[in-house]
Parts: sequence; C-alpha cells; structure tokens
Amino acid sequence: VLPLVAAVRADPRARALLLFPTKALAHDQLASLSAFADAACPHLLAAAFDGDTPMVDRPQLRRKCHAFLTNPDILHSTVLPKHSEWADVLANLKVIAVDECHAYRGVFGSHVALVLRRLRRLCAFYGSHPTIVCCSATIANPREHASALTGVASADLAVVDADGGARGPRSLALWNPPPLAPSGVLEWHEGLPPGGAARRHSAVGEAARLLAACAAHGIRTLAFVRTRALAELLLERARDLIDDPALKKRLASYRAGYRADERREIERALASGELLCVVATNALELGVDIGHLDATIHLGYPGSVASLRQQMGRAGRSGRPSVALLIAQDSPLEQHFVARPAALIDRPLEHAAIAPRNPTLLRQHLAAAAHEQPLRLPPPATAAAAAESPE
Repeated sequence: VLPLVAAVRADPRARALLLFPTKALAHDQLASLSAFADAACPHLLAAAFDGDTPMVDRPQLRRKCHAFLTNPDILHSTVLPKHSEWADVLANLKVIAVDECHAYRGVFGSHVALVLRRLRRLCAFYGSHPTIVCCSATIANPREHASALTGVASADLAVVDADGGARGPRSLALWNPPPLAPSGVLEWHEGLPPGGAARRHSAVGEAARLLAACAAHGIRTLAFVRTRALAELLLERARDLIDDPALKKRLASYRAGYRADERREIERALASGELLCVVATNALELGVDIGHLDATIHLGYPGSVASLRQQMGRAGRSGRPSVALLIAQDSPLEQHFVARPAALIDRPLEHAAIAPRNPTLLRQHLAAAAHEQPLRLPPPATAAAAAESPE
C-alpha cells in the first residue's frame, strides 16, 4: 500500500496492479486500502477487478482507477490478451504487488510465473518498468521463490523479513478422538506408533461438538475443513447439538460456490460479530482480516505447515490471545503428530518450488505471448549470454 500511495502522490496518473490468490482476500484488502487512502491520499481510487465485476463497469474502472485488486486468472484471460484496452494502465504502471506469493507453487505457480513474465514484457513495450513487491508470512525461501516467480534476478531483490505485526499468545492443542474399543483389545498395524491404526470416533463428530461448545460460550471461532461437502456436514452436525434457535443462526459455512453477495455478507457478519462461528474451506485461509476471532478448529492436518500457520493466524490478531485445535483424523501422519507433538511444532516451513521453464508450460505461454505481441529472436550474442545466465 505504501509504495502505491507514494507513487500516486508523486504522479496522479500512476497505476498499480495488486494480485491476490482469492477474491475474498482482494475485497478485504480493498476495504483496508480505501480506508488508508482516505487519510493519506484522498484522490486515490481503487477497485476490485475480478470475475464478479460487471462487464458494463469495466471500461470506466480502467479509465478512472489507480489501483486494481485482481488475480492472475484475470491478468491472463482479460488484461494481457486485450492489452490495447489497458494501454494507459500498462504505460503508467508503477507497482505490481503479488500478495501471499507462497500460494503460487507447483504447476499453478509455474503458470503464474509465466503470466508475470508476459506482463513485464508488455510493460516494457509500453515503456514502464514497475516495482514488484512480493508478500508472504509463511515461506522458507523468499528470495529464491520471488526471483523464480517474477523473473527478476536474485541480486536485484531486497528481502524484508522483520515482523512488526501485533501477535498475541497462541496455544496449539492436538485433539485425538477417543478409540471405539478399550485399548487392551485394539490391534495395531506393524510399524505404526501406538494410536496409529486404532478405529476412533468420528473426527467430524468431535469437531461438531467442539464448535457447538465454542458457540455456546461465545467464543468466536473459524473451523477449517478440506472440502465443500465437509463444510456443510460439519455445520449441520454442530447446529444439531445446539438447542437455542437464535444461536443456531449465528453459525454459517463459507465455501466456493456461493454467490459474490452471499460471500461478502458472511465476511461482513463474521467481522461485525453477528456470526459467532463459521465453517470454511481454505477460501478463508489467506490473509483475510475477519475481525477479532478467539479460536480456530482444524479438521485434520491441512497438508503443510504453511497452511496450518496461515489458518491459525486468522485468530488472535491485534495482540489478542487465541487457541488452535487440530483434530487428528485416523491417518498415520496425523496420529504420528499426536504421539509426537514436537514433530509438528518444530517442523520448518516448506520451500515453495516452481518450474517456469517447463517445456509443456512454455509452449502454451509462448503461444499466448505471440498473440499479445510478435516474438522476435534475440541477437546471437544476447541469446548466448542468456543461455549461460543462471537466472
């Protein structure tokens, strides 16, 4: 936000593209950006530009807005193929921000890396050389990943790793559903630690019981599940355990598939406190500021330490204490974490890895780049130097 405000104050024609992996995060940051701009730069205009943006509004937004909060999909499908319509934006582009850059990994991240290279190519065509800012709170290799993602040489990147955010005390509890049979008659699979092969009570049932208890005690809670079906199932089970009809209405689910206005209303109600508890997929995992939450419930290990820390970080913001309850399912990995909590607590963040030079992906993006602007082979000397460069 600060580079954008500084750029617009220095040049009213300055533009910025702020990229987010989810619509929820983009709309959340739009509210924060607008509030900050009202105080620091009142003439700065920002807008969310995604699949929910009405077609009739898009030309006016292109003409008037300084900042576009969007995502790589819109960049690939709307901005770059129709770059002549975005010529004024690209010619005056000062800042490209890639938020939650750790989310761009694997094949998806490799695609995004090539989209960003195509964006930088068109910026150069229109005569702009924007500053690129990558943001992440959960990544082990920020410099290497940012370089691979943006195509900027590692030596030209500056890493800012001082954490100045307010963070309250946080407790992590590993919750193991009780076994169905007495421990003396349980059978264990060879090679698994005790508890690894036990038939246990339903993790969904345990999560529903904990969520209902949190609601009954007024504890504002966000419960994370892996699938849309589980989100609806957990919500239904938790409501079944609550007798008060008014309290039942203060529980909701949040997942992909809802209309844009429904998602915005759930976000607003959770932030205001009208909703006490929400069951969500990872659609609410990344960075969204959803008010003062007290607890998070995690139905199973989400698959990475980065995802777990992102989900835990939704609660305890602004210095408030919080608790995270990880409900172990009956898988060997999760039972291993329950038996040896240090294996999870001390587990380092994962390295983000992408391969933008993958030949299959390159062929697809070369065709897209050729559609946007003709491709020309570099002079032989330049091509040889590029081949020898580690970047």
